Amino acid sequence: MVTATLLIAGVAGCSSADPSVPPGSSVLAGVADTPALGASGGGAMTVENGYVADGEELSAFADVPAITGLDSALRTAVQDAARDAAADGVDLHVSSGWRSAAYQQALFDAAVHRYGSPEAAREWVLRPDESSHVTGDAVDVGPTDAMYWLSRYGSDYGLCQTYGNEMWHYELAVERGGQCPPPAADPTAG
Repeated sequence: MVTATLLIAGVAGCSSADPSVPPGSSVLAGVADTPALGASGGGAMTVENGYVADGEELSAFADVPAITGLDSALRTAVQDAARDAAADGVDLHVSSGWRSAAYQQALFDAAVHRYGSPEAAREWVLRPDESSHVTGDAVDVGPTDAMYWLSRYGSDYGLCQTYGNEMWHYELAVERGGQCPPPAADPTAG
């Protein structure tokens, strides 16, 4: 029952912005497929800009900018968590990590196109100057069982769910073993 509640609350946010996105699919699915992304994104959707293809299961140890661009302490925490999750039989992968400002802007522009206004878009995708992904201070994880595992054990690594509508979005928010603060309702609440 707890898992179902977390899933309903969790699949509504980050960059998918669509509660109908099935569990385990990329958190970028709803926005990345928006026609405006192709028009405004230009070359933003490249591996060099932190792009992770929809449905790709990126290892926390991959040698790609989405991982290597993360803050080193965050990257270490996510890798430690991934090792321990694997020992528990859970495959924890990264759906999105570091993003270039151009890629983040393309995601934001697509969300504005999809939701009709910058204000509505910000509930799901932040502007580059506001996004922790651009600074390398945020990571999105998957699949659903990994999200659930991290919700239970993330604080052991200092990893905390930042937004209530984004079950997959984690940042270093406490010392290892500390108590995570309650997540903000959504990115606009922070």
